[in-house]
Amino acid sequence: MTFEEIEAAIAPHGLILMGGLHPSDCQYGKTIVLLGTGENFWPCFTTSAEYLDGQADPVDRWSARVIGQLARKLNATCSFPSNGPPYPPFIQWALQSGRAFTSPTKMLVHDQVGMLISYRGTLHFDTKLDIPAPPLIHSPCDSCVAKPCLTSCPVNAMVDGGPYELAVCHDYLDTADGTECLSRGCLARRACPLSDGAKRLFDQTAHHMRYFHAR
Repeated sequence: MTFEEIEAAIAPHGLILMGGLHPSDCQYGKTIVLLGTGENFWPCFTTSAEYLDGQADPVDRWSARVIGQLARKLNATCSFPSNGPPYPPFIQWALQSGRAFTSPTKMLVHDQVGMLISYRGTLHFDTKLDIPAPPLIHSPCDSCVAKPCLTSCPVNAMVDGGPYELAVCHDYLDTADGTECLSRGCLARRACPLSDGAKRLFDQTAHHMRYFHAR
């Protein structure tokens, strides 16, 4: 099995390879491959039974079905961010892959999709696959002079070194001024120069924001 073969298998579902690693813990196999949403994810997802049935957690249910089928097809096992507790260490895996880094806000930034990261699951292989070298040696934030992730939030909910002021964010989203963030996505996350690589549709972001701000 090669990364190219995995990529060919996941692409029709709008999924992309977001990194891989050889874990030290054999509990998770010898190779972990991180899967995320690409620019074709939303058109694939919105024609699915999970999206159309009106039931809760459609993205999680879609991920479980689709990635579960892919795992069986590729002779692998899988895990999901929603599995738990205890939850799989997705942040740790992301950092160990060399494809994601800690941004000044303490949120993850990915070399391809910036701060619009959406890990949908992992594939676990019992063999040690060749993993392509990460495209970046150092965090992209090191050379980002403007650091718009720190200056774009209207209520300064994201600050240098964290923590993310979650309550301040939610209070702002309850106001009329927060409509743009709800309908188009977090201004700070979108401001990351690498976030353009996600090619995220506003409808997709609005869907996630509705779940994020459900209270």
